[in-house]
Amino acid sequence: MSLAGRHAMITGGGTGIGAAIAAALARAGARVTLAGRREGPLEETAKAIGAAGTVRFDVTDEAAVADGFARAAERSGPVSILVNNAGAAESAPFERTDTSLLRRMLGVNLEGAVHCIHAVLPGMREAGFGRIVTVASTAGLKGYPYVSAYCAAKHAAIGLTRALALETARSGITVNAVCPGFTDTDLVRGSVARVAAETGREEADVRASFTRANPQGRLVAPEEVADAVSWLAGEAASAVTGQAIAVAGGEFM
Repeated sequence: MSLAGRHAMITGGGTGIGAAIAAALARAGARVTLAGRREGPLEETAKAIGAAGTVRFDVTDEAAVADGFARAAERSGPVSILVNNAGAAESAPFERTDTSLLRRMLGVNLEGAVHCIHAVLPGMREAGFGRIVTVASTAGLKGYPYVSAYCAAKHAAIGLTRALALETARSGITVNAVCPGFTDTDLVRGSVARVAAETGREEADVRASFTRANPQGRLVAPEEVADAVSWLAGEAASAVTGQAIAVAGGEFM
């Protein structure tokens, strides 16, 4: 599969799943732009994979997003592959899930994707080609306790994916989501440490509770998520749109 000549933008591209996706798309020949809030990880990953460049913005800031995409397009051409990977997860019992927490989760996980899609969709329509892939979560396909706001936001992101796929079905643009289960990233390792500290449990026990949800009994590797995104970004997946593909070892069927 070759993505030569395609400009790919990956939000949250400096670390974890985003960095793995960026590396996979770069290997496939795409001109890759990494977007995120922290300069250090962006520059480090960009150097490691030979990315075309980086742009810094917060996906919840609509004006900053538009400016970042404009700067990236000026340098590397219109974005034809958008990977909405930037996200955030906060946990709390529902009784302590107030509207502020809900708005934070919707802001990053849903509105951030909307801002980025608005920035690229006109150009994709004009070109007659586009790939939009949102990194959602199995939390967009099922419920988990203590993350009701996060689940609501990820379910909304998948609803957005399905609706936009229908609007763009005849335009050469595909719109899909990938839904990882618990993945071996710094974010999950931090969650394990936080739960252990809050509950007094051993980290190994907490980690085992995370892997228990996966019928394969393990965490997903970021590269496995990246492989799914790479396929969706290519010509071979041109008939695949409106899908939410679980990468979770059989956790969701």
